[in-house]
Amino acid sequence: MSDFISTLTQIIEDRKQNPQPDSYTNYLLDNPQKAAQKVGEEATEVVIAALVQNDDRLLDESADLVYHTLVLLSTRNLRWEQVLQRLAERHKK
Repeated sequence: MSDFISTLTQIIEDRKQNPQPDSYTNYLLDNPQKAAQKVGEEATEVVIAALVQNDDRLLDESADLVYHTLVLLSTRNLRWEQVLQRLAERHKK
């Protein structure tokens, strides 16, 4: 299942290299400020879902948060693997 993060990252990078008309991903890649704003919005929606909504809603909002985070990372030429590496480094402490 974790392979889908790699697939999604590849799709985002492909959009970056080969922009598609009317692509939401391209819109976010071209507007890093909007991508950052969406991460904030989705994080808030995750909290709301966790506190007062059902599990399906929490899963949906969490998926949105991961997607928007991947796009935001791409706007800064950062990769999900770097996030995983940072987590691994923190675990070693």
